[in-house]
Amino acid sequence: MTERAQKIWDTYINGYSEALMTPVEDFSTYLDEDSRKIIASVLRKVVEELKYIGITEKNILELADELEAL
Repeated sequence: MTERAQKIWDTYINGYSEALMTPVEDFSTYLDEDSRKIIASVLRKVVEELKYIGITEKNILELADELEAL
């Protein structure tokens, strides 16, 4: 796994840990095929949604805020 892919996975796992209120050490952090496909699909959809308004740091952060508010 590349360093940047690992950073994305670590962010996912840490968020999952926080949501479960469970230390990372207490659940499996194995990157299975389904998880890889889901994360890749989400990244592709983000790019697709932002390509029409411009992929800027501001637009990405606004989208992140919108997702958190759902």
